[in-house]
Parts: sequence; structure tokens; C-alpha cells
Amino acid sequence: MGTVRPSAKGRAEVLGYRLAWEAFGAADRGTLLCLHGGPGVPHGYLTCLADLARFGYRVVFYDQLGCGTSDRPKGTSLFTIERAVEEVEGFRRALGLGKIHLLGNSYGGMLAIAYALKYQRHLRSLVIASGLPSVPVANAELRRLVTQLPTRVQRTIARLERQEAFDDPAYQRAAMVFYRRHICRLRTWPPELTKSMAELSLPVYRTMWGPSEFAVHGSLRYWDITDQLPRIRTPTLVTGGRYDEITPRIARTLHRGIRGSKLVIFPKSSHLPMWEERDRYMQVVGNFLRLHDDR
Repeated sequence: MGTVRPSAKGRAEVLGYRLAWEAFGAADRGTLLCLHGGPGVPHGYLTCLADLARFGYRVVFYDQLGCGTSDRPKGTSLFTIERAVEEVEGFRRALGLGKIHLLGNSYGGMLAIAYALKYQRHLRSLVIASGLPSVPVANAELRRLVTQLPTRVQRTIARLERQEAFDDPAYQRAAMVFYRRHICRLRTWPPELTKSMAELSLPVYRTMWGPSEFAVHGSLRYWDITDQLPRIRTPTLVTGGRYDEITPRIARTLHRGIRGSKLVIFPKSSHLPMWEERDRYMQVVGNFLRLHDDR
């Protein structure tokens, strides 16, 4: 299945910086704004979600500050989730999107939760796609998954982490074993995913998260809003994969915390069921969005 071409694209001035964006389809039923993960992985890997345009939605993406073709500020002081929340709101206003459906993947799911806690009056619905409410819990789960890797891979990771040799090619190869189990299990990765991973913004990623998915040393390492989840009253869909690095345990915590939310775990998927089980994922999300167009 091919992804449709953008119906519009441009650069929006938000909080003093220009953010690159593109949109697919027409807003016959409403607008879905999609927040990419990483932090620092450009939005291209999520553009398969443009499939949702066929349900009648304008599907909008942008590169967050410091990554992709958006502006890259000097220094790293602006790379915080608090500022990113204001960036989402500024972007929504700049493009005149009105009341939106909001989908966030991975770190983008964290960002979507944080946005909902402050600005849920602007939301029709919320889709948390492999997002998380607690980095400490996620870090513990990530380290548990590392213990299930082949012994030689575990040894390589342990040795090079002790040396803080995160840029060593052997560490990168070991990390890829993890990624192929817990980020995308497709034998051949989609070119959009490969390209976005290659274009990861290291200043953003390492400042906020760390040197790898399972070495969480960045500014987000203590972020935990689990106790605030009951404040979210927006209709919410939580999705994840059976083999997800953000494990089903975490997805269930979100589901329990957000009253009335719906939980769907995709049995053949890891972190990107929108690629791994593409047709079913679009059906699940599209049907959910249609329930909440009139809010």
C-alpha cells in the first residue's frame, strides 16, 4: 500500500522558530495531528498514518524543534517536554487547526499525554501509540528486555556501557538486535523508517533520552505523570504491540489510569504496529476517530 502525496506543506513560525510540516487529505470529518517520537526522530517514519485520510481526515505532521528540516537552535536548553507542549499548542494555532484529534507515538505519546493534561479543551480525541506515563518504569522494562537478548549481545552491551562507548560500531550492532525485536519486526524495514532513524537528531535525543533506547540518561529520566492520568477526560485509545519496547504492562497502566479509555495490543507487532500490522491498525484508529468527530 503506497502513501498518498501531501496535499499541503510548509514552514510554520512557532515560538520564534520555523517548523516544517506537511498535511495529507482533506478535513471532511476533522483533523488528526500526529506527534513523532525519538525524541528527535523526524516525522517521516509516521507518514504511513496518512492512510487515515481515506477515513475523511486531514492528517498533519511536523518536525519538532531541532530535528528533520525544522530549525535547529544553538545549544540544547530548549529541548524540554514542557516547551514541546507549548510548541504543539503554538503549531495548532499557527495552522488554524481548531479542535483536533491528537496521536502521539513513543516519546510523541508522552508529549500527547502532557499536552492533554494542559490543553484537553482543544482535543476531540487522543491516541497514545506506544506512549508512556513513567520513564523510570519504562527504563526498568527496557532493561528487562535487554536481559532476554542473546548472551553475547548482552555482554557486548554491558562491556561497552561500562566504557561509555556508545558510538562504538559494536554497540550500535548490539542495539540493532534489540531494535529488530522491539521497535520493528518486519524483515525489511520501510524506507521511511530507515531514513528517519538515520536522520535522528543526536542533540535532541541524547539531551532528553540518552545514548540508546535502553540507556536512559537524559533529562526525561525521572519524568513520571502516572498519578495525573485520571485528569484526562478526553476519549482515549491506547495502542501497543505484544513485543513492544514500551511493553503491554505500560499500556495497561495507561488504560487503567485514563477512565473509559480503550486498549488494543497488536499481537504480531512491536513498537510500530502502524507498519507491522498496517491495515488493521488503520482500521482500529480510523473507527475510533469516527466515534468522536462531534466532540
